[in-house]
Amino acid sequence: MNKDPFKEYIKESEPDKREKGYAWHTAIGLQDVDGLKTSEYLVQTAVRNIEGEISFEEANALLQSYYEENPVRDTDDRTEEADKVSVRIAALLSEQAFSFTPNEYLSIHRKLFTGIYPHAGLIRDYNITKKEWVLDGATVIYGSAAELRSTLDYDFSEEKKFSYKNLTMDEIIHHLATFVSRLWQIHVFEEGNTRTTAVFFIKYLRTLGFNVTNEIFAENAWYFRNALVRANYNDLKNGIHETTEFLEVFLRNLLLNEDHPLHNRALHICSIIGTSEKANIDDLKVNIEKAKANIENVFLTKTASHVCKLLDELGFQTVFGRSDVQKLLDLKPTRCTELLQKMAEREIIEPVRGHGKGKYRFRQQ
Repeated sequence: MNKDPFKEYIKESEPDKREKGYAWHTAIGLQDVDGLKTSEYLVQTAVRNIEGEISFEEANALLQSYYEENPVRDTDDRTEEADKVSVRIAALLSEQAFSFTPNEYLSIHRKLFTGIYPHAGLIRDYNITKKEWVLDGATVIYGSAAELRSTLDYDFSEEKKFSYKNLTMDEIIHHLATFVSRLWQIHVFEEGNTRTTAVFFIKYLRTLGFNVTNEIFAENAWYFRNALVRANYNDLKNGIHETTEFLEVFLRNLLLNEDHPLHNRALHICSIIGTSEKANIDDLKVNIEKAKANIENVFLTKTASHVCKLLDELGFQTVFGRSDVQKLLDLKPTRCTELLQKMAEREIIEPVRGHGKGKYRFRQQ
């Protein structure tokens, strides 16, 4: 999300525009947790809202009309969902009202996904698994469908009883990471859990006195989700233990304005399972150097430097798209599209399914 209009609004001196800019920036960024991208029309609508030309209700109505007139025909294209959920998240983040209750959590899901999911606001009634990139295709063990409401009620009651008094900031960060990871692990809903949890958590943090108005959630939503996954996964035979360390780093950046690097590749379990051929770090380094040599042979110098930088940042495991290239290289969207096409044509990258349209990863040589 480089060179987007929201950063400028976040820097605005007018509080109302700054707050709305933050809300929209975060709302759009959070779509990345499910590999979704918003449309240019949504961005234009958001700017009109920030400028005070239209209300959130009017923005929602405009999107509804837009998609009625321009129905999405590709069943894999979830841009409409991303647009509609974004305006709803922005509206919720702009509201001050909040109750720390399970019903509030369910209500946020209903507000975000009504008309999008038939189960909006409803607790799932079957058990689920989800293949996770960060776990190399394995799944977290989510809450049992038969116990979801009681588990949700228990976690809320325990948090309500908890006292932050006399805790150090390190202890506070650790506790918050533990709380949000447990809330997410319940996975109350069939879909939309991470976005719902993020909105609820941001609003809860405000009640604790944190001014959560920076760009961390907006620009690192995928890292946030992967950190939640790693906080709830064990594979003891391979030396993998559930850990909140990645969430804590994320929260230190979010709440304390620290500047720790947030690289998704650092969360991938291949960094721990060093004995498998796929995950051997030395082999990966060798493969990266081989790939760089190939890149330098097939591209002109400037383009080759761009591609090598992407490979250094993303490695072979990370799934990425145009917005990721734009963020890493600070290029215009059209130039990013051209670069991806060239890389695909020369089989430097390969398309990846299941993460939305236009997603790739580097092909190992």
